[in-house]
Amino acid sequence: MNPKDKIVDIASVRSSQTLTNQGSQIVLCHGHFNIIHPGHLRFLQHAKSLGDTLILGIHNDEYFVERERSHYYSQDLRSETVSTIQSVDYVIPFDKENDFVELVRLLQPSVYIMGKEFEHERRAEVIELIETCDSIGCKVVFHAGEIQYSDPDIFTTNQSKLKDDRIQLFNAACKKLDINAPTLLDHISNFGKAKILVIGDTIIDQYVACDALGMSSEAPVLVVKEMTSKQFIGGAAIIAAHINGLGADCHYLSVVGEDDPAEYLRTEFDLYGISSSLIVDKNRPTSFKIRYMVDNQKLFRVSRLSEHSIDKELEDKVIKVLEEKMPHYDTVLVSDFVYGVITPRVLKALIELAEKHEVNLLGDLQCSSQVGKVTKFTNFELICPTEKEARIALNNQGDSLEWIANAIMKETATPNLLLKLGSKGFIAYATNPETGFVQRQHFPALETNPRDVTGAGDALISCMAVSLSVGASIMEASAIASCMAAIAVQNIGNIPIENSVLKGKLLQSIVN
Repeated sequence: MNPKDKIVDIASVRSSQTLTNQGSQIVLCHGHFNIIHPGHLRFLQHAKSLGDTLILGIHNDEYFVERERSHYYSQDLRSETVSTIQSVDYVIPFDKENDFVELVRLLQPSVYIMGKEFEHERRAEVIELIETCDSIGCKVVFHAGEIQYSDPDIFTTNQSKLKDDRIQLFNAACKKLDINAPTLLDHISNFGKAKILVIGDTIIDQYVACDALGMSSEAPVLVVKEMTSKQFIGGAAIIAAHINGLGADCHYLSVVGEDDPAEYLRTEFDLYGISSSLIVDKNRPTSFKIRYMVDNQKLFRVSRLSEHSIDKELEDKVIKVLEEKMPHYDTVLVSDFVYGVITPRVLKALIELAEKHEVNLLGDLQCSSQVGKVTKFTNFELICPTEKEARIALNNQGDSLEWIANAIMKETATPNLLLKLGSKGFIAYATNPETGFVQRQHFPALETNPRDVTGAGDALISCMAVSLSVGASIMEASAIASCMAAIAVQNIGNIPIENSVLKGKLLQSIVN
């Protein structure tokens, strides 16, 4: 069916009272659907699974507060957009706000589905809708769709088409936001003006290339032969290296052990010309992670680390460096891998000093195998959790992505948020400081066949920090950072990305 043929005027529904064959199970839902991101697709896919025919009601333009209507697409355009989604069978633009109640009476659906967050909603229109459904025997389902932390496109054979689709989505987002290549290139050209202090946990990564020999006769384990190995700087240290590679003035503050990995870090920083304050803790090793690989496949990882927090004496040293350095930088980026550097006392000092010196705070917490809560980053200018990290922090596995994002922003008093969705890219949320309106936009992952996703988040936050420091908006910075992350995942191990390489990737990705 042609997508535009899916759009049905509500007047015709009133006259015919049906859009489906006799006995068909109708699933009905409604919303404004101003932007379509992976959370909406999850919701609609689940909705379709509940019946034979999925029908969407679309709010009219008067649904939005008048002062905010300029931020939304017209009802016609929103209806055309959702009509292209494969799981959607029909789209009905509303004439008035209570049309969703009328549709229930007209279409007699088997199921009405709403987001999980509406389960305890007490607004009058929601109560009326539920009561109407109950009166006709329509089941009301509260569900946000199945959570997906892994790549659902793993079986996609046409990688070229998938990549083209991602580029089209990226350019559609840029066009909607009135973002163009010359503006973004100007920001990148000004990266040398940024002054950023990075603080966090140091990690040294070692990749060991192996040859698979087969199964052991002693036990059901894979036998490999070690061939060669290479070390890379990681953790918060690679963020500093990325920022330096992009041309910004960067200083790095961390705690390291008295060991060879710490010496390796100093050697690499000398090579790149990165200034640092590396405080030595003789009682803990520098975090060191070894990944064993056959070809591009990781077999397993071994970590040598200590996860206890630094003691008061080391905290004093860290805070003293912050007091000395912070007045000379316009942005502080906190990269917390929950290995003990960012203690509650250090975080409190960071927040107080940033407020005193009017320095922007950006936060990134990474806890793939550790325990941490991103909600400890209060009053930061920007935080960048993954969906899983956000849900863990809120102890919420059921509500929609929109509810999760809004709850994180509210609890942390953070005006801007990047909600990272792995292979699906990320959703950027930006609050207008004057009106309080939250603009949101999904940015797809531009690289569909990554070699190593380990450093994608580090590259993303690095580029966001530099871009914001030179005056880019959250959305402009997000577009640039999308290109940065796409470069990072094509490398095995963390390799600092240079300004010129980022410019080249942006020119390949954006067409306007």
